[in-house]
Amino acid sequence: MKATPSGLRKVAVLFLALGPSLSAKVLKHFSDEEIERISLEVANTTRVESSEIDAVLDEVILLSDARQHILDGGIDYAREMLNNAVGTQKAAEIIRKLKDTSKVRPFNFVDNVEPKQLVNLISQEHPQTIAMILSHLNATLAAKVLSELPEELRGNIARRIALMERTSPEVLKGVEDVLRQRLSSVMQPEHGASGGIPTIVDILNRVDRSTEKLILEELEQDDAALANEIRQRLFIFEDIITLDNIYIQRVLRELDNDVLALALKGASDEVRMRIFKNMSSRAAEILKENLEDLGPVRLRDVEEAQQKVVSVIRQLDEAGEIIISRGGEDAIVV
Repeated sequence: MKATPSGLRKVAVLFLALGPSLSAKVLKHFSDEEIERISLEVANTTRVESSEIDAVLDEVILLSDARQHILDGGIDYAREMLNNAVGTQKAAEIIRKLKDTSKVRPFNFVDNVEPKQLVNLISQEHPQTIAMILSHLNATLAAKVLSELPEELRGNIARRIALMERTSPEVLKGVEDVLRQRLSSVMQPEHGASGGIPTIVDILNRVDRSTEKLILEELEQDDAALANEIRQRLFIFEDIITLDNIYIQRVLRELDNDVLALALKGASDEVRMRIFKNMSSRAAEILKENLEDLGPVRLRDVEEAQQKVVSVIRQLDEAGEIIISRGGEDAIVV
């Protein structure tokens, strides 16, 4: 009887099937120790039968489908699909794997809800309840919802998110049930740590700058130390001058020239010079001409363009293609 391939062997086979380019992108999501183990296994995997590749790819597709069924309809929904597809024994094994390797994020059933609609659903709740909900949403949606909330609530809620540590599973379940009923949706909850300063920083980095400024000013009045700590961790457009030249060049490759020109319209001379320095002479001249041709522009448009630049920087930072040095554990020592 042929031995069942180990999990590490399956990963190696999958990487060989994906090819070096896609495998490199996937590998970035593993820890250093896992990368070392996977690389060694790949190096030692010299011959793979097509049947083994097909089996591994089939399992990956099945796991992906099962995970999506969990997100769409819950564990029971996914189990029913798997029972019909591969039988009860294999279905139980796949469900176990999914429970071990991934969790369903709380409140994920509102991911596709319009921010304004979500605001209407939660704006009358206690600020602590709103803060708990926002801390579990993806940062982009949370930023939009926070921006739509009444101004007098934003600072209070931001402070509560920053100071939040853990939420009782019972409380989470109760709030989820209420929102589920309102949206006529079903999900399986996950409970655990949420909130904290990293969460509110991630949210604030995605709101418009006027909202960010207002929230920080309100936080300053209530808790100056907390506001200062949050401000130190935020990356704003003007902070682009803190990036190494090679990283600025990488960022510029991702930006549309019109967006960059609009963003620089409201930038300091120091930022402009740093950008021009990291472009070819011809590209810098074109950008300067675009800047001159813009004429008067709305501040809101400038801030939106600058936020797009910041978003690109954050995405590259999260992908490991550039490094944003924020001090502390993120500092770089040469």
